[in-house]
Amino acid sequence: MRQLTLIAGADPTRTLDALFINAPLRDYTLRPRTNDYTLPVLGMAYIATYAQQQGFNVGVLDAEAHGLGLEEAAQLVYEAAPRWAAMNLLAPTYEMSARIAARLDPGIDLMVGGHHAKAMPDRILADPRMRRLGALVLGEGELRVAALLEDIQNRRTLPGVMWRDSLLGTRAVGIADLKTSASLLGPDINALPYVNRAFLPQDPYQAPATAADRRLAATRTWISPRGHWEANIVGSRGCPYNCTFCGAAVSANPDVVIRVRSPENIIGELDQLHEEYGVTAFRFVDDLFLGVGRVIDEQMEAFTRHRIGDRYVWDATGRINVLNRLSDADLDRLVTNGLREVALGIESGSNRILAAMDKRIDAEMTERVAGRLFSHGISVKGYFILGFPGESQGDLDATIQHIRNLWDISDQHSGDIRASVFEFRPYPGTPVWQTLIDVGHSADALLAYDDVDLTADGAHEFMRQRDEFNFSVGIQFGDVPLDRIRSTLAMLTREQHERNQSVRGTAA
Repeated sequence: MRQLTLIAGADPTRTLDALFINAPLRDYTLRPRTNDYTLPVLGMAYIATYAQQQGFNVGVLDAEAHGLGLEEAAQLVYEAAPRWAAMNLLAPTYEMSARIAARLDPGIDLMVGGHHAKAMPDRILADPRMRRLGALVLGEGELRVAALLEDIQNRRTLPGVMWRDSLLGTRAVGIADLKTSASLLGPDINALPYVNRAFLPQDPYQAPATAADRRLAATRTWISPRGHWEANIVGSRGCPYNCTFCGAAVSANPDVVIRVRSPENIIGELDQLHEEYGVTAFRFVDDLFLGVGRVIDEQMEAFTRHRIGDRYVWDATGRINVLNRLSDADLDRLVTNGLREVALGIESGSNRILAAMDKRIDAEMTERVAGRLFSHGISVKGYFILGFPGESQGDLDATIQHIRNLWDISDQHSGDIRASVFEFRPYPGTPVWQTLIDVGHSADALLAYDDVDLTADGAHEFMRQRDEFNFSVGIQFGDVPLDRIRSTLAMLTREQHERNQSVRGTAA
C-alpha cells in the first residue's frame, strides 16, 4: 500500500513501463526533513505525461517530496518492478541517484537525463554503479523517452542518446536522420500535452495568503484570506543569458533552441488548472516570462484580453536589466494582469562580482528597479550568492549592505522583499566550472557536495521555508573563510525569518 501511495500517476493494474525517480537531496533516514514542501519536478512530469499519452504506464517517485531515506526509495523501486527506471541527474544529488541505481534489480533497465547527465556523460557512463544504464538522454526528453519505452533498440536512431557498448566497453551514440533530429531534440512545446498533475504529489498545493493577496483582496473579492490553491508552470524553454554560475547559461546549452509558449497555450493551461483543481495562483518558473521585453508585451496583451487579472494572481522570474527598461505604465499593466511577486537573481551587492558573473546589472540598478516594483505593490524574491570565486571581504560586506538597503526600501512601500541567500557551489558545464578547472581545482573536489547544516549558527531549516539547493563543496573560492561565509549566511537567514514573522504578526 505504501508503494501505491508514493508512486504518483501510475495505473496499479498494469505492468509499469517506467518509474521516474527524483532522488532525495540527502538521506532523510539520517536526518529527517523539517520542511514539508519542495519544488515540483515539472520537467520529469512533462516527460511522464507525454509517455502516458503515447499509451505507456508510467509513474513518478518523488523521493525528495516525500522525504524518503535512501534505502526506502531503493526498496520502493524494487517492489514496483518497472521495465525502466528513469532518473533526472543533478550534480548535488548525483550520489543519491547513483546509490539508488546501484541497487536496481538486474531486470530493470536504467535511463538518465538532466543537467548533470548533459554536462558529464562520459563520467556517468563509466560509473560502475550505473551498470544498468541503457540510455543517457541529452536535453529535452519527451519524444526520445517514449521511443525508448517502445523499444530499447530505437536508441540507435535517436540523436543525443548515449550508452556504453557492453562488449567493446566504448561509448555508443544514436545516429539519427537529419530530417527528424531537430524535432526530437527540441519538440514543439505548444504541441505537448499539459502536465498531468497526478504525477506531482505537491502541485497544486494550498498556500497561505501573502501580503500582496491581502492588499489585492480589496478589489478582487475572490481572493480568500485563507490563501490560494497554487500551481507551478513553465512558459518557455531556454535562456539567452550567460550567467557564469548557471546551468541554463546559453554557452552551456548551444543545442537548446529558445522557445516561448504561445499566450493562448499558456492561458489554456491556467484555465484547465482552475477548472480541475480550483487553482487561482500560479508561479512561472522559467527564465523568460519576465526576462525579454518582447515576450512580456506579447503575454500581457493576451492576459489583458482574457482578463486574467480579474481571475488569477501569479508570480514569475524576471531579469533586472529588462525590468529596468519598463515604464510605469508597463508595471501598472503587470499588476492589473495579476502579478504579485518577481523572483530576481540579484546575487551580489558588489559591482565587481556582478561583472565576474556576467549579470549585466549593478547594485544601483537593482535598488532602483526594486524600488519601482515595490511602489507598484509588486513584491520581490531575491536570490544572493556568498563566496563566489574571487570575492573579498569588501565584496561580501557590499552584499550584506545591499540586502539591508533593499529591506529598507521595501519598508517605504507596499511591496516586500524576501532574501534567499546561498553559499556558492560550482556546477559542471557552467562557464565558471571551466575557470575553476583551469586554475587547478579537480573535478572530484568540485563534485563533493554536502548539505549545509547551519543549526549551530542559529539558522534552523524551518527558517528557510524549504531546503532545496542548500549545498556546499567545502572549498573556499574567494578571500573570505568558509566559516565566515556560513556565519553571514546564518545571520541573514535569521534576519529574513524575523522579518517574515513580523509581517505575519502585523497581518494577524
